[in-house]
Amino acid sequence: MNSNDAKHIAQQAASHESAHAAISQAAQSAGRAARSSTPAHGEFLTFRLGEEEYGIDILKVQEIRSYEQPTRIANAPTFIKGVVNLRGVIVPIVDLRIKLNCTSVEYTDLTVVIVLNVKGRVVGTVVDSVSDVLQLSQDAIKPAPDLSSSVDSSFITGIGCVKSGAEQRMLILMDIEALMSSEEMGLINSI
Repeated sequence: MNSNDAKHIAQQAASHESAHAAISQAAQSAGRAARSSTPAHGEFLTFRLGEEEYGIDILKVQEIRSYEQPTRIANAPTFIKGVVNLRGVIVPIVDLRIKLNCTSVEYTDLTVVIVLNVKGRVVGTVVDSVSDVLQLSQDAIKPAPDLSSSVDSSFITGIGCVKSGAEQRMLILMDIEALMSSEEMGLINSI
């Protein structure tokens, strides 16, 4: 995907109605029958954090919005940027770039917020840009690598291998529900 494609997708995100319609259509086509938080295959929304590309289960995505400065919450961790009012619902905004220790965190016209529905709670997450929605077969998903115990890779469910022509790119598949509902995030109470 070239930079013109990325700019086009970001412009769609700024108009959240069209982005929401595209995401909703993709979610409906994926079906809602018996799904787990770590699908072995399916449709994934892809996005960029720094130089890396990530994918999350499309069924967790409610909508995509352009970034707007949230209202800061006193004494919140640095990765929680604050809250926004989304049609009467107060939504916490998490900057995944800060949470995952990206080297650069800039707010540009391409910066977007992916609004997620996690365990019945609405949470927004800031990413550098949204790429597209990809259908990945089970054969295209490789197991997550075993890393040393000092590296927390528990939220990585696998690596997607995407071929476009002669070019191949890797996509880090993330269990966004487990990450957002983890005790460390402090966003969702354990039941």
